Amino acid sequence: MSRFTRARWLIAPLATAGVAGGVLYSMYRPRNIPGYEGPVVPPPIFGADGTFRLPRFPRIKSRLEQIADLKKSNSGEEEDVYDVLVIGAGATGAGVALDAATRGLRVAVVERDDFSSGTSSKSTKLVHGGVRYLEKAFWNLDYAQYELVKEALKERKYFLQTAPHLSMWLPIMLPLDSWWKVPYYWAGTKCYDFLAGSEGIESSYFLTKSKAIDAFPMLKQSDLVGALVYYDGAHNDSRMNVSIAMTAALYGATVVNHMEVTALQKDENGKLCGATLRDRVPERDGKKTEGINIKAKCIINCTGPFTDGIRKLDDPTCKDIVAPASGVHIILPGYYSPGKMGLIDPSTSDGRVIFFLPWQGNTIAGTTDEPAVISKNPLPDEKSIEWILNEISHYLSPDINVRRGDVLAAWSGLRPLVKDPKAKNTESLVRNHLIDISDSGLITCAGGKWTTYRQMAEECVDAAVKEFNLQTKPLANPPMVSGTEGVEDDATLDGSCQTHRVRLVGAHGFSRTLFIHLIQHFGVETEVAKHLTESYGDRAWTVAALCKATDKRFPAKGERIAQLYPFVDGEIRYAVRHEYAQTAADVLARRTRLAFLNAQAALEALPKVIDIMAEELGWDKKRQDLEWKETVAFLESMGLPQPMLSATRKQVEQGKLDLTTSLEYRMYSRHDKPAEE
Repeated sequence: MSRFTRARWLIAPLATAGVAGGVLYSMYRPRNIPGYEGPVVPPPIFGADGTFRLPRFPRIKSRLEQIADLKKSNSGEEEDVYDVLVIGAGATGAGVALDAATRGLRVAVVERDDFSSGTSSKSTKLVHGGVRYLEKAFWNLDYAQYELVKEALKERKYFLQTAPHLSMWLPIMLPLDSWWKVPYYWAGTKCYDFLAGSEGIESSYFLTKSKAIDAFPMLKQSDLVGALVYYDGAHNDSRMNVSIAMTAALYGATVVNHMEVTALQKDENGKLCGATLRDRVPERDGKKTEGINIKAKCIINCTGPFTDGIRKLDDPTCKDIVAPASGVHIILPGYYSPGKMGLIDPSTSDGRVIFFLPWQGNTIAGTTDEPAVISKNPLPDEKSIEWILNEISHYLSPDINVRRGDVLAAWSGLRPLVKDPKAKNTESLVRNHLIDISDSGLITCAGGKWTTYRQMAEECVDAAVKEFNLQTKPLANPPMVSGTEGVEDDATLDGSCQTHRVRLVGAHGFSRTLFIHLIQHFGVETEVAKHLTESYGDRAWTVAALCKATDKRFPAKGERIAQLYPFVDGEIRYAVRHEYAQTAADVLARRTRLAFLNAQAALEALPKVIDIMAEELGWDKKRQDLEWKETVAFLESMGLPQPMLSATRKQVEQGKLDLTTSLEYRMYSRHDKPAEE
């Protein structure tokens, strides 16, 4: 055999080895994982003189100062007029405010209730491209759907980079009950990995049956042949929303919650030029409040399910474009799932997808998708709760009794599906989000999902700049959000959109080991320290400093407001002083997440929350009674059992609630003697 022939025989195996090596390298190469970088600002240490100086973060204007700025816009001076007024401070509205502020525009954002009080706090807590959407794009040969998935995967990476303390990577298991599904779903998850490209983290992988049971012991073993695991993002949705709003405030935006738009103002040409607002907080104290008139060149409607209400203030004859759908989620105890792995069922009994995910120490399951009527705090219906429980029982081990009494909280979120009023078929729903400009100049941004909030905001501000010829400009003196003059953001604030680089409040000094420094300095419990750093990032230093001393050997600081959860008193003070919390529900539902994790625990913590907020805000007895009444009513929408709705504050404080009628009470054995042999 000639040398040429021998060399030719070597080409095939060498090529195969090269391809295999390339594939292996792409799968197992060292990666810089978004969200796992070291802190931009190192934690404080003791100085040479033995002193320990806590970080000094820039001050956010108080709510009263922000309201004064709103009133100033009607002074008659051109420089006081806002470039942009954003109505609604959910994910999209707060995102628009941050985008506009970092482009050098003068912007205000007002919210009738609280940041994230609607849909934005009631999501599945995922930051994802959507494996199911990719499957639809493939089978329907739908390039537009493919582009949506690709965009969402890019946005997923920005979450991890701009708010690593509030978002994280989560492996999600896909159980397989037939061998033919293995290559099908393996190819699907590998396409998902490939589409994510540099936006991804780890590659998806296959688990044998034994390995799947080891990773997820609660799985039903019968018919299980193995499982695929892929990676997606998860986040703390309402805390993300609050952080976006507070970051916008630091960059100069006027940010006010509990401020309702009651009318839109037009000039002599019929073009919008401002709005009339009503502060809803003084009313809660029994005081009269006058309307506030403000001037703005551009008004943007980002009110989610309530979009049509604002559109009708502009044009009472316009047709509704929102088709709301209700998505119910339930919260189960943490023992229903592993602490670091979720599960997806892509084919439930009616063809919908259901997620089963660890979240904040508990397990979240959902969601449903039913037509709904728009309301402020929709109640989760019993039929949807039972459907979710029934579906998850199908893939959990039969020896695990899935009980209705295990549902610690449940809620219904309204997803604002929208129709394009300018489309030929005005009844067809848009597949992603809609940006519409009315004849009078009202810009409406609706639809979409949490993952793409930043992209939606960017497109919305682009449309506003173009339509109204707004003059963006570089920020000459951007705030030192990190609290350190020597550290600058990666963002070059030159007047263009930079929100994919602008780190949110708390991100600069965060690291996965920051909680250790918090424990060593303040003497807080480990669980509490982890919770604080993962909820507030580097602002955990401020929160911990606001905690009351315990007079115990350990913990030295931090009084829990609920026995089974790591929420502490300092968070309430921080929420009032630094995050504009104005009601007890603001704290229990959207600053802490206690109402979403356990409705009854939230009821039990309510007296403590009201007491601390009364100290901070000077509430009288009448206001405290109002907070009790309205918060208990709100907790009904969080799944608080019916017998608890009539509980009085005195009963809760004295521990004299009648629990004997509750499902949870009757589930457990309560005798105090061992069984006799």
